[in-house]
Amino acid sequence: MPMSVASLDTLSSSDDSHDSEEEELLAQLEWEESLEQLQQLLSIVLLPFLGKWLGRRWSHWGMS
Repeated sequence: MPMSVASLDTLSSSDDSHDSEEEELLAQLEWEESLEQLQQLLSIVLLPFLGKWLGRRWSHWGMS
């Protein structure tokens, strides 16, 4: 039994909304992963570098 054109349109629009929800979920997951990578970059690279630089500044100030 063939489906009517109206019911096909309904199925098509519900598939589109499902696809957009899925894309939003994937975008959200990618955003969270990017934030996690940025946080790791800060904790592994930038904080030790900043600590080393501040430690040297502090020692020069203490020696003066």
